[in-house]
Amino acid sequence: MKKSSILLTAFLLIFMMSCKKDKKETDATSDTKVETSTDNSDNSSTDASSKNEDAKIVVKLEPRSDTQVSGNVIFRQENGVVTMIAVMGGLSEGLHAIHLHEKSDCSSPDGKSTGGHWNPTAAPHGKWGATEGYHKGDIGNFTADANGNGTVTFVTDDWCIGCGDANKDILGKAVIVHQGVDDFTTQPTGNAGGRVSCGAVIE
Repeated sequence: MKKSSILLTAFLLIFMMSCKKDKKETDATSDTKVETSTDNSDNSSTDASSKNEDAKIVVKLEPRSDTQVSGNVIFRQENGVVTMIAVMGGLSEGLHAIHLHEKSDCSSPDGKSTGGHWNPTAAPHGKWGATEGYHKGDIGNFTADANGNGTVTFVTDDWCIGCGDANKDILGKAVIVHQGVDDFTTQPTGNAGGRVSCGAVIE
């Protein structure tokens, strides 16, 4: 009788420990699923934010209009601000205009396949920031040195890279370097002369 009681007690203890262990494993599994779900959600949010806020595009400038003008342009977007840095060579010494044009088509020898200045707001041509108005592609003039080299740094929050806003998005546009100087007055081009270099702003 005593032996039976001991066996019964031992059986009950084993049964209770087994149930307790099963409960712990179930709770642990449940917690893991919740944490994984939360982590994935946070990562997705971070990735989407990074995609919208930070971007970089490198544009190769190629000669047009029987010139040797070439270079590279870097567009970098950080915290809603786009910085453009252009480095060019093969230019004649002096002032030259640089603009964003409406189409990323550099196929024609004279660069005219890019269309006119990028002007999504239908504003008059002018100097960037002018109260009378200006195109979103009216970057302005820069100076080439005696060796034909020139650089441009331009920073604005009026542009974006891939944001989908037709009034801000520079994707699908082209960088055009001109032979002459933008007078900021002549409509609609600034009388900047031939297109000596072209680069498509594409991903």
